[in-house]
Amino acid sequence: MFLFAEGGHHTPLIVQFVNHYLGEPVHQFQVKYTEPLWNEYVFKHVGTTAANVFGPYTVENAIPWYTIMFVIACILTVVIVNILKGKLSSEDPGSGQLTLEAGFLAIKGMITSIIGEKGFKHFPVVATFAVLILVSNLMGHFPLFMSPTASVNVTFALGISSFVYYNYIGISENGLFGHIAHFAGPKLPLLMLPITVLIFFIEIISNSIRPLTLGVRLFANLYADEMVFLEISNLAPPYTHFLVPLVITFLGVFVAFVQAFVFTLLSMIYISEVSHHGHDHDEHHEEEAHGEPAAAAAHA
Repeated sequence: MFLFAEGGHHTPLIVQFVNHYLGEPVHQFQVKYTEPLWNEYVFKHVGTTAANVFGPYTVENAIPWYTIMFVIACILTVVIVNILKGKLSSEDPGSGQLTLEAGFLAIKGMITSIIGEKGFKHFPVVATFAVLILVSNLMGHFPLFMSPTASVNVTFALGISSFVYYNYIGISENGLFGHIAHFAGPKLPLLMLPITVLIFFIEIISNSIRPLTLGVRLFANLYADEMVFLEISNLAPPYTHFLVPLVITFLGVFVAFVQAFVFTLLSMIYISEVSHHGHDHDEHHEEEAHGEPAAAAAHA
């Protein structure tokens, strides 16, 4: 139940402010519509209720903290990118533009090395994952904010988004049956059909749990970072309220960058797995096209 409950977190003032003005109508809608639907069609069959799983339905938590924080993270991401971009100049670029260009080149280099040159079309999605997750991870180090990625609800949503996107790419580039066929691995002789079937089911299971592994990995590291920060800073107050948090903050920033990098890297690897067939197919045709004149010249 701890995955969904909010009791382990303090409530930021921003969340209290939003729920003070918007919580009442949202709460009435939840009590009238969403809570009965959850109870009737889902939780009744497992012997529990929506309130037991999600926590009590109140005006104060009608809009969850992680929803508010994630919306703020989206707004901050757009604002930060625009601030860094500033007035673009090729002759006299500012520090913000140089920072933005460095990030652009880093992500572009990763895409081309993992997916290939044709993978640059995925840059908007991959870059959005990278910047949004990084901003979300870093938010917890600032007053009045919490990291939305410290909630498994947000990280699962991000994991599902990555899962849906790379499967969409696989289907659009290889067709539905071609995408399904790639789970069977390389083509093997007919006598090795049992191995092909075994690989197929292993790959299906492996791909099915990817949203879970992506979400849990990101959530666990950010949640653990917040809990370690809270526990250590309360070991010997007030002394640990001033010096220790500064040291832990550097570690937290490092974890924020690493987890954003890992999520983005894994998403690119998953995209490369489903798009390399079409890429290899194009390269094969290009090699044939270049190879035919060479072969004709050799025979001549």
